[in-house]
Amino acid sequence: MSKEVIAIVAIVSFAVWIAVSREAVKPSKEINWRKMITLLFAGTLSAFVITISLFQSLPF
Repeated sequence: MSKEVIAIVAIVSFAVWIAVSREAVKPSKEINWRKMITLLFAGTLSAFVITISLFQSLPF
């Protein structure tokens, strides 16, 4: 992947994790669990993509 794509994915991942943290600080009765699980899935997937691309760019 190009550096620009990775940068965009990193910014999106950062925004997703901020949204997760904002949802997590709500009282448990007010948390929208469908939104929380969707955000956690998106954040995990984007972090996985970033990690894989960074490992691929390492010289061995």
